[in-house]
Formats: sequence, C-alpha cells, structure tokens
Amino acid sequence: MIKTHRSKSALTVAVASGLVLGGVAAPAALAAPSADAVIAEVYGGGGNSGATLTNDFVELANHGAAATSLAGFSVQYLPGSPSASSTWQVTQLSGSVAPGGRYLVAEGKGSGGTVALPAPDATGAIAMSATAGTVALVSGTTALTCKTAANCAADPRIKDLVGFGTATVREGNSAAAPSNTTSVARGTALADTDDNAADFTVGEPTPTNSKGESTGGDTGPAPAPAKIHDIQGTTRISPFKDQKVGGVTGVVTAIRTFGSSRGFWLTDPNPDNDPRTSEGLFVFTGSTSPAVAVGDAVTATGTVREFYPDAPATSNYQSLTELSSAQWTVDSHGNALPAPTVLNPDTVPETYAPSPGGNIEPLTLEPSKYALDFWEAHESEIVQITDARVVGPSNSHNELYVTSKPDQHKSVRGGSVYLGYDQLNSGVMKVSSLIPFDQRPFPQLNVGDVLTGTTSGPVEYSNFGGYTLFASVLGTEKDNGLQAETTRKQRSGELAVATYNVENLAPGDPQAKYERLADAIVTHLATPDIVNLEEIQDNTGATDDGTVAADATLQKFTDAIVAKGGPRYQWREIDPVNDSDGGQPGGNIRVVFLFNPARVSFVDRPGGTSTTAVGVVQDHGKAHLTVSPGRVDPTNEAWTSSRKPLAGEFVFKGRTVFVIANHFNSKGGDQPTHGRFQPPVRSSEVQRQKQATVLRGFVDQLLAADRNANIVVAGDLNDYPFSPAVQKLTAGGALTDLIATVPEAERYSYVFEGQSQVLDHILASKAPRGVDYDVVHINAEFADQASDHDPQVIRFRPGAGNAVQDGLNDLFDYLEQLLGKYFP
Repeated sequence: MIKTHRSKSALTVAVASGLVLGGVAAPAALAAPSADAVIAEVYGGGGNSGATLTNDFVELANHGAAATSLAGFSVQYLPGSPSASSTWQVTQLSGSVAPGGRYLVAEGKGSGGTVALPAPDATGAIAMSATAGTVALVSGTTALTCKTAANCAADPRIKDLVGFGTATVREGNSAAAPSNTTSVARGTALADTDDNAADFTVGEPTPTNSKGESTGGDTGPAPAPAKIHDIQGTTRISPFKDQKVGGVTGVVTAIRTFGSSRGFWLTDPNPDNDPRTSEGLFVFTGSTSPAVAVGDAVTATGTVREFYPDAPATSNYQSLTELSSAQWTVDSHGNALPAPTVLNPDTVPETYAPSPGGNIEPLTLEPSKYALDFWEAHESEIVQITDARVVGPSNSHNELYVTSKPDQHKSVRGGSVYLGYDQLNSGVMKVSSLIPFDQRPFPQLNVGDVLTGTTSGPVEYSNFGGYTLFASVLGTEKDNGLQAETTRKQRSGELAVATYNVENLAPGDPQAKYERLADAIVTHLATPDIVNLEEIQDNTGATDDGTVAADATLQKFTDAIVAKGGPRYQWREIDPVNDSDGGQPGGNIRVVFLFNPARVSFVDRPGGTSTTAVGVVQDHGKAHLTVSPGRVDPTNEAWTSSRKPLAGEFVFKGRTVFVIANHFNSKGGDQPTHGRFQPPVRSSEVQRQKQATVLRGFVDQLLAADRNANIVVAGDLNDYPFSPAVQKLTAGGALTDLIATVPEAERYSYVFEGQSQVLDHILASKAPRGVDYDVVHINAEFADQASDHDPQVIRFRPGAGNAVQDGLNDLFDYLEQLLGKYFP
C-alpha cells in the first residue's frame, strides 16, 4: 500500500448476497431498465474529512424524449450491509426532470467541506455512507422493506437502483467504492444495463441541478487558457483554484496506475524564467487508470483543485495543486522528457521553512532560501537523486526516507539526527514507488543502506511524511550490513536499569514478537536487573471489554525471557482505571517493572492503587515510599487520558534505589513539521510540561528527604532533550538526562519521517556512581522491527551517601574494570 494524498485502501469486491434456494444464489436486484428517469450520480462523502462539498447528494437524469414527472416519487437509501434493524430512509420528490436534464437531491450535511451544492430541486437529510450503500428511485413515498438483492428485484415500485462499494443490494455487480472525495456516476450516455459496475464509474463529484447549475464538471463557463506555470503560480495556492482551465500543455512524465488516486504527471517543456513557478502538474483520474503513455504530449482541460487530506478550512497540512475532471487529447507520442531537477548536497536549502507565525500559503515562494519552498516550486516535476542513502527504513506502507545531504547531522549509523526545533534535516525526503509491486517488490532497506544509481520521479506533498519522490525509476538496493547492537553485561557491583517501549504488547500478538522482545532483553540488553516496560496492554488487548489486568501479557513475556535463557523476572505494576490512560482504545496500556530477584529486591509496601498517590517519608535521614509500587499523583489533571508514572523502591547490595517508570502523553494533535503553519504549534507540549512539573515535584520530595537518594527516572517521555518538558525535569541539575551527555551523532532512540530523534530517556540523580549509559539500537533503524523504539540501559553503583564508602566503591569498580580488561 502506498500512502499518498488519497486513501489507497483496495477496492473491495462485493460478494453476491441473497436467499439461497437449492444451492443456487438468488439473483442480484434487477429493476427493469428505466426508459426515462434514472439515478445519474451518488455522493456520500459530503462534509467528511478531505471533502470539498458540504453535503451528500443524489442526482437524477432523464434519458427519455419527454419530461418525466417525479410527483409521488422518492429517493431512498439503505446501508451497504443492512442489519435486522436497518430501514430504508426516504426523501420525497416533486416537480419533474426535463428530457436530457438533471434533478438534484441534497442529502445530509457534514461538518467539513467548503463548497455548497447548487440550489437543490429536492432536499432530504439522509447521511449516506461515502463508500458503500444502496440508493433507489422509487414510485411512492412509503419506505421499502426489501434487504436482499432478490427481494428488491421483485419489488415493482423500484424504478432504478444503484448499489456501490460492498452493497448487498445492487443491480448485477455493485459499482466500485467511492470515497470522501469521489462519487459514483453513470456515463454520459446514461446507459442502464442492469449492472451497476458497468454503468457507474468513480470520479469527482459533479452535482448539477435542473437549471444546469453545477459545482463540478458538467457545465459552466468556457475554460480559461493557462500554462502549467500559470496554474502553479508563485505561492502555494493556485491563482486558478476551483476554476476551469484549458489549453494546458505538457509532456507526460509519469503515471500512477494503481490505487484510488490514479493519474499522470505533466511537465511543460517550455518553462518560464521564474524559479518560483513549478512546470509540473498532477492530473487526477480517480480510480481509473489514464489512457496515456510516458512521452505523450497532451493538451488538457479541467478544473484546478487544491487537494487537502482533510477538511481544507481546518487542515494543518499543505495542499496539492491538481487538475480534476480532466479531458485531454494526445497530440504526439514518444517525446523527449524534460530534464529532471538533480538533487545534490547543495540543491535543497539548509533552512527548512519560513516562520511567519501562521499560515505560509499566502507567502511568495523563496525556493533558494527555504526547503519547503524549494519543494513547492518543484511540485509535480521530476527530480533525480543518485546513490541515495537511506535515513528512514522501509515501512509497511512501502515507503522509505533518503537524504540529499549525506553530511547533514549524520548519525554514527548513517541516519540524520534531529538536534533542535530549528535544526530539521532539510535534505530528508520520502520515497514511494510507481512501479507495480508485482513487477518489482518495494525494497526492504535499513538506515545506512543505499539506493545506488538513479532514483527519479515526480515530487508531491503527502500528509504522511511531507514531500515525496514517487519513483518511476528506483535505484538498486545496496545492503550496508547494519547490525543490531548488544550492550555489555553489568559487573557484579553494578545495578543495570533499562527502559523499553514494547509497542502495544498484548497476549494476542504473535509468539514471534514475544520471542524477539525476549531476545532483546536477554541478548542485546544482557539481562538488566530492572526493566521499565512501556505499552503493556491488558489481557484482552485492544478488545474494549472492561478488562484491566495484564498478568497474562506479563506471564507470556517473562516465560519467553526464560525460554531465551534469561532469568525468571518478577513484575510489579498497578492496573489502571479502565479506558483512562490513553493509548490504543481498549488496550489499557501501562508501565511495568520487571526485576531479577536474584540480583535486586523489591520493597513491597501495600496500599498502592490506580488512584492512590505515592508519598515520601523520612526515616533516620533516608527516604522511603509510602506505598511501593505507587503511582505519582495519579488524579492530577496532568495525567488525564495518559499513563501515570510508577514509582518503586528497590534494594541492591544494601543500597536503596528509587526507580520511576514513565510514559508521557503522545504528540497527537501537534501540527506537522512540514505543514502549512510555521513554526508548527506543538499543542501536546502543554500537557507534557504539566506532567514534568508533577514528576519533578515528586523527585524533589525524595531529595528533600535524602539529598543523596539514588533516583532513576526512565521511560518514553515522548519528547526531545531540548524540549520544555525535559528541561523542566533537569532544571538546576537535580537530574541529568543521560542521552544529552553522549555525542550528538548518537542522540537518538527513534526514527520518524527520516529524522533520528529522542523520545526515550533515562535521567539520574547525582548519587549513582560510575554511571555507564547506552542506547542499544535494535529496532528503530530497521525495516524489520519488534518495536518502533530502541531500548536504553544505565549501569551504576548506588551511592551510599558516605564519602568514604563511595570512594571505596569507586576503587572496587576500577579494580573490577582492570580485571575485566586483562582477564575477560
């Protein structure tokens, strides 16, 4: 599946439904072909995400020679998969439809969209599905009762009927599934062959009323003559937006022949002299493959649209300028393709985006100054990169990320490290493929691998990952042999504490996932004494049935660790209140302690519940927890719909160690780094700052009771070392963020959109001695992942709070290191 500016979900083939008699399926509904009024178009995506139109509609047409009265008629709708309680919804009609004319029925209105229907001839309030359903033109206004194809075929009141998507009730085979941005429409000849699949095709909605008024491509003024650079203009929004244009000339440079966003790219071989105006344009043909070939010179007419992946009025994303409802003629074949834009290390500007503090769409492009402006100025043109290094691994959507700037913040393992809000790696771009996967499977590459030779194709904006090169030529895979890391074993006097986000681990996950995660604990992390786990789901996983216990999940995981040769870990955790901690609905993810009882003891103090706050008491100058394990201020509004930190008191070689496991709220709701608002608003930071304030307050309580307390704060903080939340935790030096102490080229545990970055942290108080810290890269850089996070581990000798004892501990540590060096 390729994620582009439209959903790429495969169209579902409908299975004939109906009564089965004697082993023979009943026929699909076959209303007798109408000699006059028929259903011409059905659209159910009005007001939905990504829609331009605000309303659903049904359009009728008359292919007869005389006007047809609609008095006493109705339009009726049934869901695609009707249940026992489903009923036909009815909209009454009046008036008539002229010969060769149209009749528009407005239906339900959604919250999105920006364009109203032309004045309807009838109005209803039916909220139709965008993808599957049945619409019938009925003689009468009483609701139909049939719910199978056979029963509806036997109802003489049905004058015409269309089932689309996975509709149970249909004529012949159902029409293909439309979407939020497409409708099903009968051809211009209005043929009624009693086979919806043959009579209807998916395309842009074109609602037209009895006066011939339309918001689509049926009628309207003569198209304005325009060249591609005129259409693209010097800003992100076309000056011809929502207008018909004609005389659009160019050479076909690439074609998309699969998915529901098919079409082709044109480039004008006669450019203007303005570097701000792109010479490329995408011609959108919906789910129909265009009848053109690369090298064809065409002249096109159509409507210019700015496509957003969601509601344009509220979208955080950029738009794609495209030509919709297009018609074209092929003027010649086999033409030379315009020269591509070659991406070298200096081609794309270092500065990522202008920062006006708002919407950048009205701004005149400055492609020599800003990376986002550079890409927009080349939208839909062919770009080419040679020997492209992979900085984001191949994913399940058949995408990967490369960089045109191989030396920009290069990580030690070949990625591009994200080091600050103003230091996005501008050379990073996404690569998808236009080559059908049955001809060439998408390459499975890791960070540091290379697409050798030439990779080229048109570039366009995608809400999933920003500007994307859709490769019609894909380089050859070169595996540079990236290996999963393995950390060293802790020494006898060292306590090892790790943190690992295991990505929604649930009992229903494949055993192979458990085995890989267990191997990570045993082999790659060398069996830490304590492991903070994030995203442990309850015993029924994502099934939202009220279950909150996770003992089955943890038993399966600890059994897998033993099977890999590891110790029999014990666990401590507190079940959350059902559906109160965010994450995958029904999953009830939580943080958990695993610990090796042969190496470390857990201090159990009863009383910790999902809503009980852990406290701190002082005893002979030492700090202790009131409950262990215990949640940190769990009813504080900072933790609304988010995981609550879990504090535990451990003892290692007579020293008390406090470990606090965390999983802060996600970045959901933040504006994208590549969107139309710059700088992006990171609204989720507000809650994480509140969470950091609460957590830091608890750490300060521990240090107030014992300034030499051994404290480890670890987990997925969902934020960067330079973020306000993490800065709040480290203010004044009470805690040290260990990942900020390693070289910049090593500061990452997660890869998102080709940017190697930090979400996971281990922070430590001043007391631990001989601290040794390691990020163990085993997942984030690889196409084949057990989790999308890399684990981390800290090894240290707990401080005793006594200078003499701590000095002796340091001496013992030094001697042990020497012995380990010469007598491994």
